[in-house]
Amino acid sequence: MFYTYLIFLQNVLFLYLTQKYTYMLVTTSTHLEGYKVIQHLGVVRGIVVRSRSLLGNIAGGFQTLFGGNISIYTELCERTRSDAFKLMEEHAKQLNANAIINMRYDANEVMQGVTEVLAYGTAVLVEKA
Repeated sequence: MFYTYLIFLQNVLFLYLTQKYTYMLVTTSTHLEGYKVIQHLGVVRGIVVRSRSLLGNIAGGFQTLFGGNISIYTELCERTRSDAFKLMEEHAKQLNANAIINMRYDANEVMQGVTEVLAYGTAVLVEKA
């Protein structure tokens, strides 16, 4: 029983230590306060192209009749930005980066009702200053 508990604690400690270093620092600034950039690894991006379904467009159309926040489109936009952000982070991890500086979003209409959202920035390797 005690041995099992020690193994459990060892696994928890391992997960804590590995997760501690796997998060990605992301900033819209050109530098990270308290960190020194060791190496620039290049531009990283995440791109998502989305459209609302026919039923979603109908529901959004009804919401526009009453004015205010059009929640169905707000949800779509937020989910799309989040997905693009995650893809950008994955791209940076493939380059072994631990931070992204100068992060930006861009959105363009590809065709009527179809929008592209791009999250991009510069992947860097940083260490505490």
